[in-house]
Parts: sequence; C-alpha cells; structure tokens
Amino acid sequence: MAVPSQTQAVGDRLLLSPREPLLAGGAAEAFESQLRQLVRSGHKNLVVDLAGVTGIDSAGIRALVRGHTSAQRAGGSLRLAAAQPAVKKIMDLSHLASVFESYDTVDAARLAAWPWRAIWIGVGGLMLCTLMVYLGLKWPNELAGIASATETFPPKETNVMPLPVHPSRAFIELGKLVIAVLVGLLVSAIHQPSPRDRQSGRSMEQAQTLLCVSGAMMMIIIGNSLVRAFGIAGAASIIRFRTPVDDPKDVTILFLLMSLGMSIGLGSLAVSGLGTAFLCVTLLVLDQVARQSARVMVVEIVANGREFPTSHVEGIFARNQITFEPREIEQSDDVTIKYQTWLSPQMSLEDLSSQLMGGGTAGVSGVSWERPKK
Repeated sequence: MAVPSQTQAVGDRLLLSPREPLLAGGAAEAFESQLRQLVRSGHKNLVVDLAGVTGIDSAGIRALVRGHTSAQRAGGSLRLAAAQPAVKKIMDLSHLASVFESYDTVDAARLAAWPWRAIWIGVGGLMLCTLMVYLGLKWPNELAGIASATETFPPKETNVMPLPVHPSRAFIELGKLVIAVLVGLLVSAIHQPSPRDRQSGRSMEQAQTLLCVSGAMMMIIIGNSLVRAFGIAGAASIIRFRTPVDDPKDVTILFLLMSLGMSIGLGSLAVSGLGTAFLCVTLLVLDQVARQSARVMVVEIVANGREFPTSHVEGIFARNQITFEPREIEQSDDVTIKYQTWLSPQMSLEDLSSQLMGGGTAGVSGVSWERPKK
C-alpha cells in the first residue's frame, strides 16, 4: 500500500516529501491523486522533495507532469528539489528535465520565488532608457552631428577646404551602434517570437537585434546626404526575405525596431529612450492580456493498439507550456483520449500535431483539434 507523502508548510509553499519510489502500481498513482487534491484545496505553490525517492518510471513522471499543469492552471507552480542521480537520469531520458524548475536543495527552491530574470530585465531596461534620455537631452547637437557639420563645411564664398572629421565622432557613432544592440536585446528579451520551431525562434530573436542595428547603421551612413539615402534604398530593394513569419505581431516588432534603430542613428536618443520604454511596457500589457485570453481547444488523440503513450503526449504538452486536462477515454481496437487544453493564441496547432505524431514512431495514429462545445 502506498504511503502518502509527508507535507509541511515552507514559507508560502507547501513541501511534499515522498519516501518511496514513484512507480506504477500504487505509489505513483497515489502521489498523483495527492497532488490533485492539494491543488483543489487551494495549495497552488508546491515543492516536491525528491531526496527520499530512489526510483521513478513513466507513471511517476506522469504524476509530476499532471501536478505541474494543475498548479499552473491554478496560477501557481510546482518545483522539484534534491533529486537523486538515478531520478535525474530518468528525467533527462524523458526530455522533461527542462519543463520543471529543479533545485539542489529545498531551501533553494523556496527562496527562488522571486522572478529574478524579469527583475534584472526590468532594472536593466529602466537604466538603459534613462541613460538614453539623459544623453539625448544633454548633448542633442553633438549626438546629431550638428556641431561637427558646421565645423566641417565652411561657407560657400570661401575657398577653404573642409576640415577633417574629429576622431571623437567615430566613437560617438560606435556608441550609437552599441545602444542599438542593447535596445534590440531588451525588446527581444520581452517579446518572444512565435515561429515554427526553436531554431527559427533563435534566428528571429537575433534578427530583431540586428535589424535595430541595421537601422542605426543606415542613418549613420546617410547623414545629411540625399544621394546616400537613394543609394541605400536601391541596395535594400534587392534584398528578399524568404523566411515566413507566423505571427503578424512579429512583423510589427521588426518595423518598430527598425524605427528605433534609425532614431538612434540620427542621434535622437531622448526620443529613442522614451520610445523603447513605451514599446516594452506596451508589449508587457499585450502579453498579459494574451495570457488571460488563452485559447481553449479540445484535442482528440488516437493511439495504435491498446497502449496509449501518455508520457509522450503529456510531455509534449508540458514542453510547450500547455495546460491540459483529460476528459474522455474510449477503448476498442485503438485507444482514444480527449484532452481539454489551454494554450497560447499564437501557438501553431499544425506544429503541435506534428510533435504529437512523432514522425510515426510515438504510437499516435491521429490528432484532431476542435473548439469545446458550449
């Protein structure tokens, strides 16, 4: 008979300490039921101490995944602490190690409640925007090159040759490019593109940063020359982008980053700083609204034979941060399970279906999506 896991309040979280292997046949199922009951009773922030768990199988992993999604659905989280090497190895083999927040000790899991990444991005973004506004207001002419232009080009009635550009001008332009890189990185950290796969996702994030730099570089090269402007426009017209963009918002972000880069290249750092701050705040508000209006879909998954690949299916859901809940099970020659899912509006159902099918090697023969019936 499975022994219920010991529970203990640790700060604002509830600590669970199972003391036996989480294996199919009793222990894993009992632990899954305990997690579900705790979340339903209002304990949405959980820490699972795995120090006493010497082994785990697919049923145990399924219990952790379902506990994780149940806590997410309630607005909380589930964290793992002090996992033994054997358990870590099984988690790595199941490709689910990155899904959970794992810590070496229980105290580390408890103290990691603060969203440090978001805090550092916020502090860094605030410092960057403040610095840009300060520089733009203190040295507007120097950054725009107005002072150097009056020194470089003498009056027409004289025959004096133009004076050479001061060496400090080159470092000012270099500083603009550095600021453009930082602005691109800041916006990319806040706005996560929604491409077809992870590789193109990284490429899109890099493209966002480089596009901001390219805007600054173009304006630096153009300066006050109309001829250079037409030359760059002609050169840019031969460039063709072949990579499809799934989300229209990603295209808009690219245009906005180009505009910010051009503003930086012109030396209007005050405008660029305020524009960057406004864009970041707007993206955060829009993302929050998108999370609140998550798309609800029912997915019907058909498996070959009488064995349903539960770990594979729920692992795909967990890796894509999809909250799910099993609803119906039908079994004849094949097994069919319907899940109700809550997913991001930008997520591609075609890509998810492809992951669930697993190239025909996962045991899934059919995947269909539909909106829940009212």
